Amino acid sequence: MVHTGGAMRRRMDHMRGWRAQLMRLTSDNLACRRGGRMVFTGVSFAVAAGEALLVTGRNGAGKSTLLRLLAGLLPVAAGRVGWDGGAPDQSVGEQAHYVGHLDALKPGLSVRDNLAFWTAWNGAQAEGIDAALAALALDGLADLPAAYLSAGQRRRLALARLVAVHRPIWLLDEPTAALDVTAQAALAQLMRDHLAGGGLIIAATHGPIGIDGARELRIGATIGAAA
Repeated sequence: MVHTGGAMRRRMDHMRGWRAQLMRLTSDNLACRRGGRMVFTGVSFAVAAGEALLVTGRNGAGKSTLLRLLAGLLPVAAGRVGWDGGAPDQSVGEQAHYVGHLDALKPGLSVRDNLAFWTAWNGAQAEGIDAALAALALDGLADLPAAYLSAGQRRRLALARLVAVHRPIWLLDEPTAALDVTAQAALAQLMRDHLAGGGLIIAATHGPIGIDGARELRIGATIGAAA
């Protein structure tokens, strides 16, 4: 069984400081161009600390593209992204976790070593690794090479970064993909704890992800078709 409460509660004091800063992520008439084609235009929203925004739309509407743009992985063709209340010397991408379709794991490394790499890459201390593995029910697989993981286990390992390293913004692309019912419920609790601690979440999804009160931003393909 996946267990989450203890791991997140041990970090709540750290997270509560975010709310006092009145964090707010906004976009104003964003547009993105890929491959010479405009994927979307005129995308505007505001998400504050403690809030979740679900990005919906048909395949090819640009949901994944929007998340990658917010993470700083794609250029803005028009409009602007605003970020208030976070670290003033860091970009949105530097203060965000981005979990995309690909789980970004090295098959030859163990479960623990994969998470250790991402922890070090994100500039965090290693003491959060054990708590993250336990939170996603991966502690019994810690020494297993990632190549032997099932699709659901791989997804849980990718999501373990959310627990191991503290970042206020979570950008999640179809976060429940490949997860069984138990793991989906565990992820929903992790997301609720993150919001309760003053974090914010933007998730691209085709359906509910277990967060009551989440607002919806529906985008539609304009000219091009991109994931």
